[in-house]
Amino acid sequence: MGDEQAPGERFLLDCLHLMIATPALRARHLDSQYALQEAIVDALGNDPTDTEAAFRARAATSACLAATHTALTRWTEDNGRTPLPDLITKALTASFGADAVTGHAADAPTERS
Repeated sequence: MGDEQAPGERFLLDCLHLMIATPALRARHLDSQYALQEAIVDALGNDPTDTEAAFRARAATSACLAATHTALTRWTEDNGRTPLPDLITKALTASFGADAVTGHAADAPTERS
């Protein structure tokens, strides 16, 4: 695709630039992240009486969402030059280690010129 971005990528970048620059939107994003975390944990179907399992599920879910947020922020800051999947892989690898992230070359990010 070269230097060109798909219309959806450009729209996402514009939305993320706006979110990063607007405190109220950043706060709303964090609120949405929390709601998403709870929805994921609920969907995992943990035993509500097993508080340790629920804690681990929330911690892992929160770490995944934080890694994704960090990758999206970096992608926005560099105007989409680094492919987003590479940044997500790098963020998840930083959070969970290379052994936990499979199926993508974490050490070989592809830069757009």
